[in-house]
Amino acid sequence: MFRLECAGQVFLEKPVRILPTLHSLTLYFKFSLSFSVEIDEVFPEDIQPEYHHVVELRHTRVIWKNCLILGFTLFIGTGIQYCFTRNLHIYSPHFYFSYFLRVLTGALACIFLCVSVDRFGRRGMLLLAAIVTGLSSLLLLALTQYLHGGLVLVLSVVGLLSSQALAMLSVFFGSEVMPTVVRGGTLGLIMAAGCVGMAASSLMELQNNGGYFLHHVIFASFAVLSVLCIMLLPESKHKPLPDSLKDGERQRRPPLFLSRMNRDNPPLLRTQLMRATHTTDLHYELP
Repeated sequence: MFRLECAGQVFLEKPVRILPTLHSLTLYFKFSLSFSVEIDEVFPEDIQPEYHHVVELRHTRVIWKNCLILGFTLFIGTGIQYCFTRNLHIYSPHFYFSYFLRVLTGALACIFLCVSVDRFGRRGMLLLAAIVTGLSSLLLLALTQYLHGGLVLVLSVVGLLSSQALAMLSVFFGSEVMPTVVRGGTLGLIMAAGCVGMAASSLMELQNNGGYFLHHVIFASFAVLSVLCIMLLPESKHKPLPDSLKDGERQRRPPLFLSRMNRDNPPLLRTQLMRATHTTDLHYELP
């Protein structure tokens, strides 16, 4: 008799403990089913991934210009370096001196960009590097015979440093400005332009400085022209990366001159709101 009562208590307590568990499982399955239905409504299976190609840049108005300008600046930054390293052979008879100096200036340019780009902006530092590169090349082109040897060395090192910064920042800037869907293809085009500039420098070394003056004149004029082109680029500082082609088309260049702090900047009101405010004021003024 005692065994039957104990067995009855045990079998009566188990369903009571199981009921809350079954209720929670039922709620869980209902929630997961409703959640899966909502996901299917938001993301239907009919949507197929879209593939973009670099050829689509011909249908854009802003992206292809940014790609062309950054490729042009990278071409100048890599091609004009020979104009500065040629003047360094006078100070050292060893052929590897210019190569070591180029690596050293590249490391210094990278450190300089890491310190200054986040503070002054990508577009501003790219513009500064283009200006310094153009001025150094023009001074060396016009006044090499009249300048002191130490001043020629300083201009060559400064120009090499600025050209290295111009080339590096062109690549980094292109990775931020180009949309995600075509970033790989556009960066490939920009890097291809840089390889053409390096090939031009290597070709001059193979020809034993044949045509050096024409090479220097062309790249110095290109460096001056790039200053005007960089002003058309947008600023990517503290801005999200563009994902689609539409996001890349919305990028606009910042104003050339900053507005004054003491200048009044009234808010731009819509015409309808202005009319509504005007009619409200007239209504209160009428007796």
